[in-house]
Amino acid sequence: MSKHFATLICILAISFSTVTSAQQSNGLFTVNRDQVLGKLLKKYLEELHYRKVKINDDLSQKAFDQYIEKLDYSKQFLLKSDVAELAKYKLKMDDQMLDGVYPIIEKSHDIMMERIKKAEALRVKFFKSHFTFDANESIEIDPKKRDFPKNEKEFEDYWRKSFKQSVLSRYTSILEDQEDLKNPKKKEDKKEKKQKKDKDAGKILTEKEMVTKAHEAISKKYQRYFERELQEERDDFMDKFYNSITEIFDPHTNYFAPKKKEDFDIDMSGSLEGIGAVLTEDEGYIKVNQIVPGGAAWRQKELEVDDLILAVSEGDSEDVVDLVGMRVDDAVRYIRGKKDTIVKLQVKKADGSRKTIPIKRDVVVIGASFTKGSVLELAGLNMKIGYIHVPKFYREFGGEVNCTADVKNELVRLKKQNVDGVILDLRNNGGGALRDAQEMSGLFIQKGPIVQIIDGEGKGEILTDHDASVEYNGPLIVMINRFSASASEIVAAAMQDYGRAVIVGGAQSHGKGTVQQVISLDNGFMSSMVSEKLGALKLTVQKFYRINGDSTQYKGVTPDIIIPDQFSYIENREKDLKYSLPWDRVEARKYTKWNGPKHNLDNLKKKSSERVKKNARLQKINENVAYLKKRKDDTKVTLNLNQWLKEEKENKKMVEKLKLDEENKGLTVTHFEESLKAHETVRAGEEKQWQEDFKQRKEDWVETLRKDAGLEEAMYILADLIEQTSKKMVYTSGK
Repeated sequence: MSKHFATLICILAISFSTVTSAQQSNGLFTVNRDQVLGKLLKKYLEELHYRKVKINDDLSQKAFDQYIEKLDYSKQFLLKSDVAELAKYKLKMDDQMLDGVYPIIEKSHDIMMERIKKAEALRVKFFKSHFTFDANESIEIDPKKRDFPKNEKEFEDYWRKSFKQSVLSRYTSILEDQEDLKNPKKKEDKKEKKQKKDKDAGKILTEKEMVTKAHEAISKKYQRYFERELQEERDDFMDKFYNSITEIFDPHTNYFAPKKKEDFDIDMSGSLEGIGAVLTEDEGYIKVNQIVPGGAAWRQKELEVDDLILAVSEGDSEDVVDLVGMRVDDAVRYIRGKKDTIVKLQVKKADGSRKTIPIKRDVVVIGASFTKGSVLELAGLNMKIGYIHVPKFYREFGGEVNCTADVKNELVRLKKQNVDGVILDLRNNGGGALRDAQEMSGLFIQKGPIVQIIDGEGKGEILTDHDASVEYNGPLIVMINRFSASASEIVAAAMQDYGRAVIVGGAQSHGKGTVQQVISLDNGFMSSMVSEKLGALKLTVQKFYRINGDSTQYKGVTPDIIIPDQFSYIENREKDLKYSLPWDRVEARKYTKWNGPKHNLDNLKKKSSERVKKNARLQKINENVAYLKKRKDDTKVTLNLNQWLKEEKENKKMVEKLKLDEENKGLTVTHFEESLKAHETVRAGEEKQWQEDFKQRKEDWVETLRKDAGLEEAMYILADLIEQTSKKMVYTSGK
């Protein structure tokens, strides 16, 4: 990589010696910032990115489409004629990047500001009176199924329906709250009582008051939304321009403007006060990408991956901020706040239902982010099974805390309990420290290669386990799902290639097999030539390859035994992302297969398939997935009140029927308290609160495992594996 950088510096030195927009200021030589930035990005992308792509007319044409999406993904502002007018720059984005002059930015900014002002004028017009909801009309909410408005008439009709749909949604929400006030449930659990405390303090509203309240709330919501949109400056459009180009290289290559967004991804290096979730922008919406273990949302349990956050409010306030169309860095400023304050999230669930979720902001409970282990015993299985859950591949650089050491400690504890086999759970694990993927794999095998890391020129390295000792050599299952990515896929792939473990899970893991590097654009001789900051560039520089030669990119890891996955309706894998790097192969490496007892995989698959067909909980997962896929495709929303209420009633009935909350009381969970306490420090004066929290976490841990139908099937598969290979032989350390 250093050779590339040295070459690049020389190229830049020559390139900038001929900059035509140089200026003389206070005796110092300075250059146009936009031109410097454009040239830097072009050179870094072309020279250092894994995918050797030139920024030319072909790329410009693709980037233009991305730019239009970023300007107006929902197709709610631009007319077809506006897009046509901007299209004259379709083949010129690459030229503008070099020239440092961006007419497409200036023009698109002017057009967007004009259209937003017209939408605001329509808001004023339509909210002078109340909507009626007796007509049989609907609105298509999926922009992929709509085109840009042809003219002003279609533009106005879209906004009329959009305003109407929002008012109808708010009205039905108020109506539901009123029903709860008029007919309180006789029995509610503690959580429900706590969440409805603010509702119980409300008053009964008349029909007219409910309608008025809904209209006023939505009018105010859109007024603020338009005000925020009108505040977008040239730099915001520049950010869209540059990232439209970077994303053609791959989805993980991004330009970061100097104005740093608050990092919403809470990790081990600090404790941020918020809800404990990782958010992303997805087609005009703020989507929950990950629930951070130990965070407020993780403890509250109602916010889920793939939820769309539509709006947010503070505590008892009725002042609602609309997040639709907002950038994620702006959205987090409304969601995060002081510890112990309440934030209410209005979310759209995957089944199409809408829900208000109150969450008390808090710091991440660090202990919950670490590896945890248990001894599991299932009624009908005469054996002990060790279970280890690794939420992410964490490593405290410069310190002693890391997930490999914690997994090793759990294995030592489980062996003392004479477990008959072990399940390593990497589901929902998005990866982390690469070193731990290498070292954790080494706990289960003798020495040998683990993963290949190769750049775009075919050069790279092989990460190898050089330690011949084996911490655990008994029957092993590794669980993965479509949220298992990067380091998780490396471990699962290594265990599969060595024949060391049976991999169990959904149809495919996430498929992120790329390595990114962040380059500061403000470090170097060129940054001193401009008076403003330039920002940073994150770009993909390498790919991961299994030791059998297959890439983990795009295709991910296919389990040996596939079981129902409740998230299989979600299109969020690497293969679902536009311009993701393709799957390919390189030369396989020499490695020695695991020499432990052999198993019959076909027999394991057959037995598992027969059980799945008879397992009511697993079949319910399949029914739930089929229903959610159907709901996801049904994107036309009625604007008729009676029809809306009818559909909501049917939907709630189906959701209740397919709810995945049954517990298997036949599962006994023991020997987990020590791992739950790992790495935790009780602060003086907080001992009582810690004890209460710890008690709740123990209950939650047991409840979560008992509700996990996939884990139950993995236990049965492990039991079959043990029966095949060892007749319940007790395994110990291989050292």
